[in-house]
Amino acid sequence: LVPPARRLVEAERIAAETGGALVPPFDDPHVIAGQGTVGLEIVEDLPDVEVVLVPVGGGGLSSGVATAVKALRPSAAVIGVEPLLAADGRESLATGAVVFWDVDRTHRTNADGLRTNLSELTFAHLRERLDGIVTVTEEEITAAMGRLVREARLVVEPSGAVALAARLFHSHELPEGRTAVVVSGGNADPNVLAGVLIAGPA
Repeated sequence: LVPPARRLVEAERIAAETGGALVPPFDDPHVIAGQGTVGLEIVEDLPDVEVVLVPVGGGGLSSGVATAVKALRPSAAVIGVEPLLAADGRESLATGAVVFWDVDRTHRTNADGLRTNLSELTFAHLRERLDGIVTVTEEEITAAMGRLVREARLVVEPSGAVALAARLFHSHELPEGRTAVVVSGGNADPNVLAGVLIAGPA
């Protein structure tokens, strides 16, 4: 098991030794464009969408979705959602520059897919196109995950449930209107999933 702080270095070493290509998870214009197809699908399926909620981690998904939605439906508000325990994106947008939270700080959240800081590239996209960021607690994430599993029959990891958590528990912070929630990621730890189901409805 590679410690979080060494994962990029180790991946780069393996790629160099094997001649492999290291595909960045978010810090690349092609990756952002690919993830933007989620935004295209939202507008195609719901042309009168007024609010789009999307998770924010490294910012690739949220950058792509915001870019696509704003291009096709400029009047729609695109709101990012982060765990309160990994809210570097919200702090970055508030200060006007990328703010890095260290690994020990971001790894407090169970939403492991959202522990990554923004890059300069994704920050530039979000600063230009995102209408704000809402944060959600661990308890709210777990409750939203449970709702998705029990009521929608969707196996979702904590990171994939944050946008719904914002809609369920922070609607007073969100614009009104027809809302689309991006639910991303089904890589749920079986123990976490079992705990959610045992806990029952929030």
